[in-house]
Amino acid sequence: METGPDSLFLTLLLLLHSSHSVSERFEVLGPSDSIVAVAGDDIILPCYLKPNISAEDMTVDWLNLDFLDGRVFRYQNHRIIREDQILFYSGRTSLYEEELWRGNTSLKLTRVQGTDEGRYKCLIQSKSWYDDFTVQVLVKAVGSKPVVSIEGHREGGMGLLCETEGWHPEPELVWLDSKGVHLSAGPPEIDKDSKGFYTVKQHVIVQETDTNRFTCRVQQSQINEKMETEIHLPSELFDTTPWRISFIVLCCLGAITVIGLSLAIYCIRNKKDDLTRKLVNLGDQNYELWEHKYYLTENRDVLRKEKEILTSQLDFETIRRHAVDVTLDPDTAHCKLILSDDGKQVRHGELDQVLSDNGKRFTNWSCVLGNVGFSGKFYYEVKVEGKTEWTLGVVIQSINRNESFIPMPNNGYWTVELKDGECTANADSPVTFTPREGPLKVGVFVDYEKGQVSFYNVEDRSHIYSFTGCSFTEKLHPFFNPGGSDSIPLVVCPVDATD
Repeated sequence: METGPDSLFLTLLLLLHSSHSVSERFEVLGPSDSIVAVAGDDIILPCYLKPNISAEDMTVDWLNLDFLDGRVFRYQNHRIIREDQILFYSGRTSLYEEELWRGNTSLKLTRVQGTDEGRYKCLIQSKSWYDDFTVQVLVKAVGSKPVVSIEGHREGGMGLLCETEGWHPEPELVWLDSKGVHLSAGPPEIDKDSKGFYTVKQHVIVQETDTNRFTCRVQQSQINEKMETEIHLPSELFDTTPWRISFIVLCCLGAITVIGLSLAIYCIRNKKDDLTRKLVNLGDQNYELWEHKYYLTENRDVLRKEKEILTSQLDFETIRRHAVDVTLDPDTAHCKLILSDDGKQVRHGELDQVLSDNGKRFTNWSCVLGNVGFSGKFYYEVKVEGKTEWTLGVVIQSINRNESFIPMPNNGYWTVELKDGECTANADSPVTFTPREGPLKVGVFVDYEKGQVSFYNVEDRSHIYSFTGCSFTEKLHPFFNPGGSDSIPLVVCPVDATD
């Protein structure tokens, strides 16, 4: 056995390597129960490291195990990797990147749809260790009330059709008579759309009963949902005799009509040329009238559009008369935000600043508020030119600034954001849309008494989105989030009613 310096040095290296490897070991933990999601809602798939070490330098993969190469989301080398992502997850997944430093790798999935149901794996890899956790997601979608239609006489009775749509999981259709006894029906016709929601149709032939009342029931036992629609058929529908009499009468009337037309043609044969000329003249006059009508219609549409544009511009100029002076409040600014000396600009910085903990500051979200709260009617404008990410709007004065909330009205936020080229109005059910042209300057208008928060593209005076039917009980503060994808500042601009 070697006992020299070389052997001792080798032993020390092995001990150091072993100690380093053990220090990097971690567990990936998550919920033990399945997550039940309601279609259209947003959900969080919890996943975190134990101990709570930083995952900022690790690779975070979320996979759908029910798909081959089923990558839902990847974070690697301090950025989001969008290549090879399952197409229908595009634009609907995100991590809480500000939480990665303490081992929170939970996935947010927005606007849940039927195809999201499945088993999800959270896989975390460092340079020398990896671990994973799997959670089951179940999707619940309650579809439409059954619609029953009459298809007419069929051999053996009267044909009925029942159909319902928008369900998940797949529901069952049942036909019942007035006593609740199941009727023998045809096989169900089942269709599944691109978002994983089911449409089911089923035909049945019914015979006349003492009540002629029939019920179509849709039921889904897994989510404990049931709906039904009853239809009453008049007895006259089942009597085929009147139909035969009507057919004979129609045939007789048809024969009389043919004879009458033949006599009329015979009588007017000598006047055919004269009638033809008159018809040609009438055709020419009709064409001229049609041309005139088309010209008037085009002019009417042009005038209507001009009126709409003028009305919109007048309304916008009226709104701008409610402009207020907004200055950013440095006491509320997150430690990564950099404010200008005059309090009119804010941008996202790279480093955390050492700031006092005054109880008013945002600690988990890169945001800042205006230093004054308003009620009544007020309006302000923000320059967003060149930015790829921003969130603007108003919030109530008493919002919790130490937790990460989804910025929706239920939590005291009325905001619109731009991210990845898409605008999202953060309503209780978020509305996403792609603007025809990205705004260079955004106007925010609040009518406190009316309960309305509206957003405008200042350059072309066009309306972007409005929250309506709101109820405010405290003053509202302007809200700003410059995003972390660029260093261009948000700029609070003075409002000139003549520009």
